[in-house]
Amino acid sequence: MRFYEAYNGWKRSYMTQEEAGRLLGMGERNFRRYVERYHKEGEAGLLDKRLMQASHRCAPVDEVLKLTDLYSNRYNGWNVKHFYSFYIREHEGGRSYTWVKNELQKAKLVKRAKGKGKHRKKRERAPMEGMMMHQDGSDHEWIPGVRWDLIITLDDATSTHYSMFFVDEEGTASSFRGMRDVIEAHGLPSSFYSDRGSHYWYTPEAGGKVDKENLTQFGRAMKHLGIEMIPAYSPEARGRCERMFSTHQERLPKELAAAGITDMDAANAYLQDKYMSAFNHEFAVQPTMESKAFVKWFGGSLDDILCEQFERTVNKDNTVSFKGRALQIPSDEYRNHYVKTRVRIHCYIDGSLAVFHGPRKLADFPPRQKKEVSKPELPFLGLETMK
Repeated sequence: MRFYEAYNGWKRSYMTQEEAGRLLGMGERNFRRYVERYHKEGEAGLLDKRLMQASHRCAPVDEVLKLTDLYSNRYNGWNVKHFYSFYIREHEGGRSYTWVKNELQKAKLVKRAKGKGKHRKKRERAPMEGMMMHQDGSDHEWIPGVRWDLIITLDDATSTHYSMFFVDEEGTASSFRGMRDVIEAHGLPSSFYSDRGSHYWYTPEAGGKVDKENLTQFGRAMKHLGIEMIPAYSPEARGRCERMFSTHQERLPKELAAAGITDMDAANAYLQDKYMSAFNHEFAVQPTMESKAFVKWFGGSLDDILCEQFERTVNKDNTVSFKGRALQIPSDEYRNHYVKTRVRIHCYIDGSLAVFHGPRKLADFPPRQKKEVSKPELPFLGLETMK
């Protein structure tokens, strides 16, 4: 039908042979060949002759049937390589091993083996400190009967731990806290390497590639700071962190027990005062190059960058609703009111909040106090009363 369209357009002088050939996805000379075959043979001349001819390399059907019958009747269960050696030696087969294997697989007489894994090369460490940070968390029973998450942030070049602390649950706040420790002490690193946790990346399909355009709160902060984020697609890719956690899980519970530590605050203090420096002294390695890739941070406070940010619309009473709280915006000298204005809420690491209109901070709010639920005292029922 497409040929008829091009042919009629050429015959009626609507288009040239070059334009007609372009419509069919071919050159001008090829279009003329089609026209000649059409004049001589009609529609049959337009058919591709190759589609009506069997390949000269295709094995005869009888030979294929002989092969499959031979395997299923006499050698069922043999692996293909073993069967092929007998096929060549005892039955004078003249085909290649690949042909035999493919025909047996097509007949579903043997299963297709899983593909071999890719040859992996050990990734060399970054040559300079500050070129790449690793961050990960490990859920473990660090003290008897209690599970915490240990969050570590370390340098790829040396395995030096820049940040270590325990939290109840790994998430965006713990990731911000780890990077804040690094930036305040050393500066901005060049890149950040992590798993595909939901606080680091959005992953549209489970186990698939991450969405580098739709950023998480943490991804937005790293982009603001100019730090490249790199996702890891296998546990082996994060081998350095995994090996470190294996060592921490072996050592830390014993040291915390020896120090008589049973609460998180004391455990975090022990990590900062004793454990991390001793661990770095024992396990850190020397970098290939002495210079460092850290860039000092001069952009002001990190609080308003390493935090979660949300947009809200101000209500008619100049309040903003956020996670069950009504945040009252006070009056100021800049505007009469902020009703129906889009404002930005910053949720800081410590749980405190702030409301911003553009670059201007309108109000601060302390963290929400946790209410202690007191259990009602039940009246004591003595033995006489129970009777």
